[in-house]
Amino acid sequence: MLLIGITGHELTAQERDWLQHDACAGVTLFARNFASRAQVAALAQAIREAAPRPQLICVDQEGGRVQRFRDGYSKLPALHGFEALYQRDAEAALALAREHAWLMASEMRASGVDLSFAPVLDLARGNRAIGDRAFAADPAVVAAFARVYVQGMHEAGMAATLKHFPGHGSVLEDTHHDAAIDPRSLDEIRAHDLVPFAAGIEAGADAVMTAHVAYPQVAPEPAGCSRRWIEGILRGNVADGGMGFRGVVFSDDIGMAAAGAVGGIKARIDAHLDAGCDVVLVSHTQQVDEALAAIEGRRLNTMALAGLLGRGALGWDGLLADARRAGVQARLEEVRAPSLATGILSGATNMGDVA
Repeated sequence: MLLIGITGHELTAQERDWLQHDACAGVTLFARNFASRAQVAALAQAIREAAPRPQLICVDQEGGRVQRFRDGYSKLPALHGFEALYQRDAEAALALAREHAWLMASEMRASGVDLSFAPVLDLARGNRAIGDRAFAADPAVVAAFARVYVQGMHEAGMAATLKHFPGHGSVLEDTHHDAAIDPRSLDEIRAHDLVPFAAGIEAGADAVMTAHVAYPQVAPEPAGCSRRWIEGILRGNVADGGMGFRGVVFSDDIGMAAAGAVGGIKARIDAHLDAGCDVVLVSHTQQVDEALAAIEGRRLNTMALAGLLGRGALGWDGLLADARRAGVQARLEEVRAPSLATGILSGATNMGDVA
């Protein structure tokens, strides 16, 4: 299955044709697709009406510099701002992070969006793409935030997606632009980067997004193209050393530079699906035709995404009248991420790229 990107504020005739394809599972929206709350809600409805089956409508609405919808939406602080609050009052920081998740997810659901790809569980260890998108450097602290963030999203009727498995934070390179290789052993990765993912899975996370990072001591391919990472470690039985995950696995956007390590568009799609990914992200519209042709003849697991469709949206009238929203907005004013040297010029801020 594919999640595709579209060009602008309304569907084109070509994009309506794409949505008819059996392999099209939904659409990822970006800043290029946003003009207003009313417009994005109308676009979401148009996408659903144009397709013969339910479509998953997604976005990256993390907060900070990765917030695709801004005008008319709450100004969400970057996740790294919670670390300083955690050092002063861990209980208060965790409670407010849960509210951050609830607020973000509630606004997306009110707009007709099913899924925001969140939370980021990478460690804040200097990666150019991650920067202040990460909660903290300490795996135990990130794990604590993972649990409450999943809970907050679920409370708002949104599935939670843990990213970028098995951890993008411990390499320097930004995979939007460069290949990234993490030379550490599996034991070291288990002791650090996998700790938050295990906590998120335990909390009931519904999906995982893989990284385009290679970990050659574990497998030669990038994680999203690695059967060992996906089927052996992520989905493997706990008794056998796996993590026991039973949800949906997304690739990151295959238009990113690091995805090219396995070849062209067809090779990238085949590698991800063969490794165990359920859904491949094709966010650049100039790649969609080739991607749809490449997936012809493959067996499609259309039911895999049913559990990710949004539930119980309050609607904007109800949300605007909810005193909780205004209260959370006010409390989030105290969360300000410190300036980090990395991540400021990352491709993650690019409206055409998946974060």
